Amino acid sequence: MEAYAKAKWVGYPVNKVRLVLELIKEKDVESAINILKFTPNFAAKPIEKTLKSAVANLIDTNRDVAIDTSNVFIAEMYADEGPTMKRFKPRAQGRATRIRKRTSHIFIKVSTKE
Repeated sequence: MEAYAKAKWVGYPVNKVRLVLELIKEKDVESAINILKFTPNFAAKPIEKTLKSAVANLIDTNRDVAIDTSNVFIAEMYADEGPTMKRFKPRAQGRATRIRKRTSHIFIKVSTKE
């Protein structure tokens, strides 16, 4: 059994989100949530939220079967680059500099050990 969750338009750059995803790669859900809870990186919070949503989707779609959360692990996860918002900041002598506010999309798929 497997389920997934997506978080779109997360307001953090994709390279910084991928650093946090590397910490929980190929781990079971309980240890991954513990790692994310104590990770000081700001991107850990939306990743933890997406992971909990994927587990809730797994439990919700398989109501007829009792699922033990200790047997749930991360089957697949990745972060894609989202749209970039472009802003301008005034600079010296009447010039302007472009500021790129990057976003990302997070995908996490969880599965049970059978």
